[in-house]
Amino acid sequence: MSENYSRRDFLRATGGAALAAGLSATIPVGSTEASPRRVSPAERIVLGFIGVAGRGSYLMDWFMRHPDVEVGAVCDVYQLHLDRAVQRTGGRAKPYRDFRKLLEQKDINAVVIATPPHWHALIAINACLAGKDVYCEKPMCRFPAEGRLMAKAARDNRCITQVGTQIHATENYHRCVDVVRSGALGPITAIRNFCTMNDNSEGLGNPPDSQPPDGLDWDFWLGPAPRVPFNIGRFRDGMHRYFKDYVDSWLHELGPHIVDLPFWAMQLGHPTAVSASGGRFNTQSIADVPDTLDVLWEFPNLTMTWTLMQTNSYHFGVGAPGPGRRLGITFHGKNATLLANYGMCDVLGEDGKLVTGQTYPDVTVPSPGHEREFLDGIKSRQQPSCSFEAHLPLHVALNLAHISLKTGRKLRWDAEKFEVIGDREATRLCTPQYRAPWKLPNL
Repeated sequence: MSENYSRRDFLRATGGAALAAGLSATIPVGSTEASPRRVSPAERIVLGFIGVAGRGSYLMDWFMRHPDVEVGAVCDVYQLHLDRAVQRTGGRAKPYRDFRKLLEQKDINAVVIATPPHWHALIAINACLAGKDVYCEKPMCRFPAEGRLMAKAARDNRCITQVGTQIHATENYHRCVDVVRSGALGPITAIRNFCTMNDNSEGLGNPPDSQPPDGLDWDFWLGPAPRVPFNIGRFRDGMHRYFKDYVDSWLHELGPHIVDLPFWAMQLGHPTAVSASGGRFNTQSIADVPDTLDVLWEFPNLTMTWTLMQTNSYHFGVGAPGPGRRLGITFHGKNATLLANYGMCDVLGEDGKLVTGQTYPDVTVPSPGHEREFLDGIKSRQQPSCSFEAHLPLHVALNLAHISLKTGRKLRWDAEKFEVIGDREATRLCTPQYRAPWKLPNL
């Protein structure tokens, strides 16, 4: 395993136009009809997949490995993707162009959401209101208000949820948590997260606007995001991750995987303050996400940072050097330092030498696999490790970093009131301004 750990590697390693009406709950909150139907241990789980392009097709293969899974429905706004998804199921899944229609299908136990991130909250909340359990790709949300409502909708409607941070389930991440919680590092006062790459937007370039391909409902693809002309650069091969309207920055793209480790290991909870600085300084393409971003989060007795450099893949001594994508997390304790990434868990002493021969108590419970956790939770009604509720503090921290970048100032966060202290503008920015007629439900 390496810092270049890919989706395909993970699969091998684990075996495994908007409608005129605004988005509203199809089932009243708290009604018995909205409660998810229990699935007995012997029953098959019927899944619906919403968004079935590249990532969605990976997830279909991932879940279909399990003998107790049946794909009952698929949904996409592009007919080509939809047809291919139906073919992957041998023609058995029902096709939909509107996710709300899929949510009306009675036999669907749970949905898997793999749309671009600007859709995650709206679909996930409505799925919970429709009584479906939810697996939602990361980032869980782009705004604190979205995350809060996602957690509330799941809690009120007794839904099992899981955020698609699959690295969380790996043996290496569990080992890192065991090291941190053992106390061997001593008091930890600083954590550093980084993500560097030299991909220059992966050859995105500057394609011109054009007409959308036949069979694509571009207006529905945009949904709550601002109306813009179709551009193949925004649409192809998951390149939406290079546009702020859909993902904000690479902090939302890879941060949920990377920053997840310190939030989990240290049980950090919500930050007390956040500041961010960066911009698009050195890459030339139609992309508009920052190519350079530094974030500082403050917690009681601890600070944590994020560094992004899109045009240089320096590895900061974590893992091997070389071109490509590099990432890492360092826990700086009084007694030692832990260097970690997706496949690395090295403890260095004060002398900078690798600590060997030391064992650490197993404080974490091994995972049967990220997707299996979700499937088992559907049957047991026990929340898996990365539920909406569990992920809320992490995603609020990521969301606030983008609000700090937008306002150009440090934000102080009141987790109980769920607002930025003394800053009405920043608090207002915690709630998204969707393009009409889309809006967050009033829960």
